[in-house]
Amino acid sequence: MSRRTWFIAFLIVAAAATVKLAVGRHPICTCGSIDLWVGTRDSPKTSQMLADWYSFSHIVHGLLFYALLWLLARRWPVEWQFLAAMLIEAAWEVTENTPLVIDRYRATTAALGYSGDSVLNSMSDIMMMAFGFLLARKLPVWGAIALLMALELIPLFVIRDNLTLNTWALLSPNAAVQAWQAGR
Repeated sequence: MSRRTWFIAFLIVAAAATVKLAVGRHPICTCGSIDLWVGTRDSPKTSQMLADWYSFSHIVHGLLFYALLWLLARRWPVEWQFLAAMLIEAAWEVTENTPLVIDRYRATTAALGYSGDSVLNSMSDIMMMAFGFLLARKLPVWGAIALLMALELIPLFVIRDNLTLNTWALLSPNAAVQAWQAGR
């Protein structure tokens, strides 16, 4: 990747942070601390720190965006594909933190106390996606698929949640899945 590409990627991240701050998102956790990792799903610090179990979903985004853009925009230089992935992820981070989506998460997913991401967490999520994209670019197909499966299965068994279940719950909530996620 060229310096120009990295600079444009930085501008995309900065624009997303600016929008999130402009709509009133907290820069960091309101608790005042910055932690590297939050290891529980239901902590008030989840989605507030640098990384949590949902960070794996953003790495999966990167793997999937690489595959999708390779299929649909094969003629584009990889740098354009990367910037397109950055734009998609940044747009999702802004959208995910709107009242409409936050309320939908609370109503239909395992994120019962979800109040939106801190700006720090959203920026980290975008970087996780970039990491996933760059990994997908370097890994053999079987390696990317194995990584994707691990990043979906480990959180599924540890916290009963992952990108697949979150997407399913947002689009078509299922009472049996919600009960299983709640441990009932």
